[in-house]
Parts: sequence; C-alpha cells; structure tokens
Amino acid sequence: MASASLTRFTVPLQGGGASSQGLLMPKLKYRFRVNFLNFGVSAITTELTKQIVDFARPTVDFEEQVIDVYNSKIKYAGKPTWGDCAINLRDDAQGNVTKLVGEQVQKQFDFMEQSSAASGIDYKFTTTCEMLDGGNGAYAPNVLETWELYGCYIKSVNYNDATYGDNGPMTITLTLGFDNALQTPTATSGIGVAVGRTLGAVTTG
Repeated sequence: MASASLTRFTVPLQGGGASSQGLLMPKLKYRFRVNFLNFGVSAITTELTKQIVDFARPTVDFEEQVIDVYNSKIKYAGKPTWGDCAINLRDDAQGNVTKLVGEQVQKQFDFMEQSSAASGIDYKFTTTCEMLDGGNGAYAPNVLETWELYGCYIKSVNYNDATYGDNGPMTITLTLGFDNALQTPTATSGIGVAVGRTLGAVTTG
C-alpha cells in the first residue's frame, strides 16, 4: 500500500495513464563532464575536464520577424542565434589549466607578434557536455544527454581576483562563442532526431 501511494506523487492527467507511473527521475545538475577537442595545442586536455566547476548549457534565440498586414501583424521566427556559454575552472597550483587556456588564447591571437590567425578553422574547437547517471570506477557512467558545440572559440577570459578574505580556490572564467549546437539524448526519438520536411506539403498560417 505504501509503495502504491508513491505512484501518486505527480500531477493527475486527464484519462489517467502516465499519471499512475509517478514522478520521473530528473537529471542531476552535478553529474556531468565537459570535453574539449582541438583546444589549445597540447594533445591532452583532460586537466580542463577535471577542473571544471560549472558549465552553462546553451541557449538559443529566434529573432522575431513581423509582417504588417491590413489591420494586424503576423509574426514568424527568424534566424536562430546561439547564446554564449560560460565555464568556470579551478586554477590548479601546477598551472595546467592556465597553460591550456593560454595556448588557446595564443592560437586565436599572437600577442607577442601582434598577429591573428588566418581563418577560424585555425583556432576553433569542439566542446561536448555530457549529463551522466552517476556511475564511476568499476561502473562506467551512462550518458543521459550530450550537447555538442561546434565552431567554438574563447570570447573572453576572466582570471578573477585574489583576496585575503576568501579561502576558496582561484578560478578562471571562460565565455565561449560558437556557431552551432546539437542536443542528443540516449532515447531513439525526440531531440536530435531529424524531424524532416514533407516536400510539396506547403501550408499557410
């Protein structure tokens, strides 16, 4: 009887059905990892993955377009724009994180020679954020969701402050700009699966 009552810990739906299954397990914010491909010039970038404090998942905004008609207005979605992503990193005592960040910044612009990269492909990298189920050690974690960010570059670096009044670690904040993002869940349908477009089936409204 007690376990049966737990199936009612959700919003009752019209017609029952899924409402009797109880609440679904949420993804937990602290179970994630972030990987970098072609970041900086060092072959190994796992120190960045290990020193991440937090990662802001992408946001997308569709520019609103308006068509003026007789007595009203018609709105439609314009081109999408991906918002920047913020990453906070712990600055380790051995300087691994600072070195990797410095490599990437130098790839984008050579401050000594005052020379910039010839094209974006010379310095852009790929970032992936994977939401995990909590597995570790002998139990490999399952990936619940993957965000893949393509055409990434460092838009800004903040090495943050040092203060006698704080016992916490030094941190580095990165703001990433990128060209495109794909969200892929483990499910075989839904986000990440092509919706498709029926050719010739043009509708109005």
